Amino acid sequence: MDTPRIFFPIRVLIYVKSSYKIKAMDGELVYGTFFEPFDRNDEPYIRISTGDYYDELEKRGKDDALGGYLFTIAHELTHYFQWINDIRLTRIGYERQATAYSGYIIDEYKETREHP
Repeated sequence: MDTPRIFFPIRVLIYVKSSYKIKAMDGELVYGTFFEPFDRNDEPYIRISTGDYYDELEKRGKDDALGGYLFTIAHELTHYFQWINDIRLTRIGYERQATAYSGYIIDEYKETREHP
């Protein structure tokens, strides 16, 4: 099965942090964030936390622990595409769409791999 290719019109960096959670712009502690610059000449970026890996490994096993990080990346990439495509939703709408799409993305990914 061929892996689908995704086009990124503007490069997006992903920073993998060793902390349990990271602080969002509003001060909330979260597992991932997407920074969308006002100026499209500036690069957006994603940050995810991975400091809970050993806790998750013990609780859920290796595949599910790694899968959780992939889900977070897919969630934040959905925010990237909302930004790129200038999608206008409510705050709750942004999050609901990102959660739903990340589930679809991970389901597609699972079809291409035996393990994360």
